[in-house]
Formats: sequence, C-alpha cells, structure tokens
Amino acid sequence: MIKEIRTRFAPSPTGYMHIGNLRTALYAYLYAKSNNGKFILRIEDTDAERYVEGAVEIILSTLKKVGMDYDEGPIVGGPYGPYVQSQRKNEYMKYALQLVEKGEAYYCFCDKERLENLPDVNGARKYDKHCLHLSKEEIKAKLDAGVPFVIRQNMPAEGKTKYHDMVFGDIEIDNSELEDNILIKSDGMPTYNFANVIDDHLMNITVVIRGQEYLSSTPKYNLLYKAFGWEQPLYMHLPPIMKDAQHKLSKRNGDASFEDLLKKGFLTEAIVNYIALLGWSPKGNEEKLSMQELKETFSIEGISKSQSIFDEQKLRWLNGRYIKELPFDQFVKLATPYLDQSKVAGKYDYAKLCKLVQSRIDTLSDIAGLVDFLEEFDKFDGELYFNKKLKTDAAVAKRVLPHVIQKLSALTQWDETSIHDALIGLVAELEVKNGIVLWPTRVAISGKASTPGGATELADLLGKEETLRRLDFAIGLLQ
Repeated sequence: MIKEIRTRFAPSPTGYMHIGNLRTALYAYLYAKSNNGKFILRIEDTDAERYVEGAVEIILSTLKKVGMDYDEGPIVGGPYGPYVQSQRKNEYMKYALQLVEKGEAYYCFCDKERLENLPDVNGARKYDKHCLHLSKEEIKAKLDAGVPFVIRQNMPAEGKTKYHDMVFGDIEIDNSELEDNILIKSDGMPTYNFANVIDDHLMNITVVIRGQEYLSSTPKYNLLYKAFGWEQPLYMHLPPIMKDAQHKLSKRNGDASFEDLLKKGFLTEAIVNYIALLGWSPKGNEEKLSMQELKETFSIEGISKSQSIFDEQKLRWLNGRYIKELPFDQFVKLATPYLDQSKVAGKYDYAKLCKLVQSRIDTLSDIAGLVDFLEEFDKFDGELYFNKKLKTDAAVAKRVLPHVIQKLSALTQWDETSIHDALIGLVAELEVKNGIVLWPTRVAISGKASTPGGATELADLLGKEETLRRLDFAIGLLQ
C-alpha cells in the first residue's frame, strides 16, 4: 500500500509545450491532487543537442497559467533537489558504477564504425554484447589509455519481464527483445532512460504517468529497479492524442501548442478543460469543468485505452461556453487587445462593441471578423434588403428609408433608447410590422447581410452623423 501518492511531470526543454505533454502533466497533477498527494516538476535536460533556449521558461509559465502549482521543483525547491537533471550529473555515474560492480551493466568501448557494421535484423542493429566479455585487465587498460566508452545495461537474454499498468493491465515482454541500452553516454551524461529511473527513485516517485509509447520499454526500467533492489513505482500509460485516425499530433508537423491556442483566442480554462477530456470521461454528463471540479472528479476508471482525436471544433464549442459565461467586465478586458488590432481600433465604444459580440463568438480572435464591417461600408447589392419572412425588399426599403432619416434627424438625444423609440414610433405611424422598418434600416447602415447587432445598436455605435450619412448613401444606391 502506497503511503503517499507522488507523481511527477518530467519534460525535456526542447521547445513549446505541445498538447500531449500538457495532458500528461494535467493527469499527473489531477491524480496527485485527487488523492491528497504531491505533484513534482523535474526538468530533464541531459540531451544537450535538443536543448532549446527559453524552453524551461515556457514550461514554467505554462504550468503557472493553467493553475498547476507543483509542490516540489525548480524555483520552489524541495527535499529531493536539485530538480534539474544536468545539475545531478555526479549522481548518475555513481549508480552506473554500482551496476557495473554487480554485473548488471558493463563498459562498452565499441567505436562508431563497429556499431554501424552490426548485422541488421528486421531494420534495426541490436548490440551483440561484445564488450561484456572483456576481462578486467582489458577494461582497465582501455580506461587508463583514455579510450572513449559508454556504460550499457546488461539485459537478460532469456525469460520474460512482466508488470501491471493501471490503464492497460498486465504487460509482458520477452527479454530477448530488449537491447543492452546505454546508461551513461561517452560525455559522461546519463541517457533519458537511466536518469529517469534514478531520479524517480531518489525523489520517491510512487506513480509514473507518461505516454503509451513507453509501454513496451518499461520492462527495461523495471529491470534497473530490480538490479538495484528498489521498489518499483506504479505505472499509468496514456493513449496518444491524434490529429486524425492515422496521424499523431506532432509539433514537427506544426500542430498547435498551448501557446498557439492562446494566440488563436482560446481561453486557458477552456483549453485545460478540453485537454482533460481527451482520454478521460467524467462520471456525469457535464463537460464544462473547472480545475477544481476536475480535481474533485478525476479517477483512473474514466481513462480510456483508446486514442483520442483532437477536434478543434469541439474546443471552439467549449470555449464559446466559457466566453458567454464570463463576467462582462472581464470579457471587455480580454477583448480589448483584439479590438485594438481590428479595423475599428479606437473608433467606437468598446463596451458597446463587447455587448454585441460576447454571445456571438467562440474564440476571442473571432471578434475582428464581427466588428470590421463597421469600417468596411461601401456599395452593396440591393438584394440584401430581401427577406422572405419579413416581406421586405429593395422597393420596401426605398419607401421606408426616407421616413427613417426624417425620424432620426429630429432626435436631440442619441442613444439606444431614443433611437429605438423613434423607429418603433415610425412602425406605428406606417402601421406595419417592426421588421418592415428595422430590417431595411440595419441593412442600409451596415451594408451587410448579417451583423452582430440590430438597427438600434448599430446606429448608436455609429453616431448620428455617420448613421444619417449612410442612410443617404443607401437611398442613393436605390435610385
């Protein structure tokens, strides 16, 4: 029985935070928090060739933005630090030499040429344990001579290695399929496989949560635990997130990262909510779940063995729900940068614009497309006046619009209430339905088939002078 649940997120700083990585972090976080456990962050930066400047900062800022506060890790520290692998270099060599002493690992001095000439078996060159058979004298002579070396794990050639996965059940691998992995590279740095095991043990990680691609290589890790005589952690492997039925989401293919989705106008809360549902189903039917609700409802039973497909349209729908439920003041604050980048920047009352668009968008980046029409007024087709249901057309517009100009010109106060009362008053005078006046007026001052607001709201936004100018222009087009 595990006394304390300790999960970890251990990313390599190789670029932006892709969706699969973020989901792994999220599930590790949720599993720990739903079990009163601890969530640890560890930076695995032992692969210098793949290291990307600034990537660590992206990892830290992403976790902060989404509300995943880690209990131990870089910056915050903890009892098992340092939490950056490159700062733990001496630890790995010490443990590798222990394995060499036990016969569970060995020095390998084979050069690149010999390795490249190993027999090709089913498209792969498996190391043939050549250096395992070197005598102690031969090894000492090579070390004294400064011959470059790596340290390899001595895999058993026979038997099977079996373990239980919390999602996929019992997994069994023939040991004959396992290669003698490199544990320490020629530069003295550990490989991912080795550092991972050492750090998980030293940091007392009790549950390892990672992608399904590690399902078949986990026996290699377990053989290391066995060689040291250490207790193995529990494992939870997660099915991949797919772009479609055949292709995984991949940053190399330009698929969206967390930062990309933010730039597209998605809200952080919606992204986290949606990613949680990619491979996990809550017990209830509600799909809109806050981080607190996710922590309260997350369970292993809801995790699927099947791959999930990232559906941006579904994310848009969920994001739209979040936007519609935002407090209005908060929405105005979030919308302002997008309005500043639109064609209407600085020209209208942003609060009035936000009132028109909040219920009509799914992402913040939809805003410009809805409001740009205010600055795109020009000649338009009289067919826009046609509405079969309201029984309006260009002839109706030609008859009604001069009355609209007369009513609006007479207004001494220009606001939604005054404009509305004037137009509805005209409806009563002409003894027609509301649409006979309101539809032609909206088309005349917008020049568009559809707009986020009606005649009253648009006229209020445009102001008296511009509204009357557009009405005159529209009537001119009807002559």
